[in-house]
This record gives sequence, C-alpha cells and structure tokens, in this order.
Amino acid sequence: MNRRIDDFINYLAVERGLALNTLEAYSRDLNRYADFFRCRGIENCAEVTPEGIIDFLVKLREDGLVSNSINRALAAVRGFNKYLMGKDLVKENPVSHIELSKVWMRLPDTVSREDMNALLTAPGTRTPLSVRDTAILEFLYATGIRVSELIQLTVRDIHWQVGYCRVIGKGDKERIVPIGENARRYLLRYLEEVRPKFLKRIEEQVLFLNREGNGFSRQGLWKLVRKYARKTGLSKKIHPHTFRHSFATHLLEGGADLRSVQMMLGHSDISTTQIYTHVTRERLKEIHKAYHPRG
Repeated sequence: MNRRIDDFINYLAVERGLALNTLEAYSRDLNRYADFFRCRGIENCAEVTPEGIIDFLVKLREDGLVSNSINRALAAVRGFNKYLMGKDLVKENPVSHIELSKVWMRLPDTVSREDMNALLTAPGTRTPLSVRDTAILEFLYATGIRVSELIQLTVRDIHWQVGYCRVIGKGDKERIVPIGENARRYLLRYLEEVRPKFLKRIEEQVLFLNREGNGFSRQGLWKLVRKYARKTGLSKKIHPHTFRHSFATHLLEGGADLRSVQMMLGHSDISTTQIYTHVTRERLKEIHKAYHPRG
C-alpha cells in the first residue's frame, strides 16, 4: 500500500502540479491510512472496504482531529482510490458512497458486560504469558486508555498508593486515570512474577514487555487482543479500541457523569464523548423492547 501511495503522491506532484503543502498533507493522511489498515493485517489496497474506511475516519475523530482535517483525509483517501481504479488496481472505489455525516452516525463498537468478562478471563493465569496478557486486558478495560498510550506507559506511571496511572495522551496532554481493584491485583502479580523474567535491561522502564524484553508495538497489541477474541468465539470483531468504547459505555450505563468520562478518556471536546450517550440510549431501547409487555 505504501508503494501505491508514493506513486499517487508523485502523480499529484508531476501531473497535477499540486502545491507542496497539499502534497505533504495528503502524504501524512495516506500514510496514517496505510498504518491503520496494516495494524489490522491489511496491506493490499483491494482488501479495503467501505466499513473499514468508516472505522478509519472514526479513529481520526477519536484521536482528536477536527472536522476540517478529517474532511481533508477523506478527500485524500477518495482521490487515492480513484487513482487506483484508473490504474485497474481496484475494481471499485470503496469511498464513493461515504459521506462524512455517516461517520458521526456510526456508534462505537462495544461488547456487553458478560462478553467483556469472557474476554478478560480468556488468557487465564497458568503461565507467565497468560498472567501478563490478563493484566493487559484488565488494564485496558479498567482505564479505557488508547493502545498508543498503553505501550508508552512506564513502571513510574503507576501510583499504587492512590490507585491511579499517569497517562500522556494526544498533544502530550497529561491526565490521571483510576486503575480499579481487579486491574491493580493482576498488574501487581505481573510486576512481581512475570516482568522480572522478561526484563533484559535493568534500566528498561516500559511497563508491559514482550518475551524479548521490549515494549509492545501497536500491531503486537492488536494480535494479542485478536487472539483472545477468537478464543472466546465472540461473533463481532474485537479490537483494542473495543475495550475503550466498552469502558466508556459501561461507566455511563452505571450512572457516571459525562464530564468525568470525558476526563478519563482524555477527550478535549465533550462532543466526542457524547457519542457514548447514543449507545446507552440504544441499549435502553433494547431493554424496553425485550422486557416491556407491549414493547
């Protein structure tokens, strides 16, 4: 995909004569697009679907991009796929019928509390790897942090006495997020029993280590989550962000106020957090339909 993007940028520069600033913006947007799908195991342009592109645009919104930036990214992706069609590299343009308004109508993927419990217990604790993996999944659900934030966490970011972690989010903004008793228990076991076995360099501060003693990559976390999603046999697609979405949704369903959830998620704009209120309303409608005698 990256080679095709380079060809497209070269085409825009040579044959379309676009300005350097525009070329740089398109290149950034499309490289982010390629990274997004690579993390999902997709490297062939022909395998990209409209649903996948909507997920990409939603991710941009969650990452804090403003509407103008997302519109520009959508234009870049649309132009890129049109170029691929002209070269007979894809049969149809997956962006042709996508409007930005549809992206904001898309509700985030969540799982029920029962399915989340199945995911969290899937690794078990019989081996060092399973202890680590349980700690990671519990931590994702307990804090709602992004994958990019999780892989950057250090041992020093955990404040045990007060039960919270220090997270550096988008734009180097710092926030404090409670960990919760279950996650703290599994995390402590991982730190005492497992991390020392994986540690290769005494000065290494990264919290979650792989067997080589290095921090995780985004792809590594995706593979870990997919592994246990398959193990549980859940029908819907599960990805690391599912834990973040479910974290927010379950908090709101339990009565948490929107402002507190916004602070824990690290959203700069509360309108981004409000999408989860739509999820809870949909859930209430499902409950009413299922249990009301005239539903």
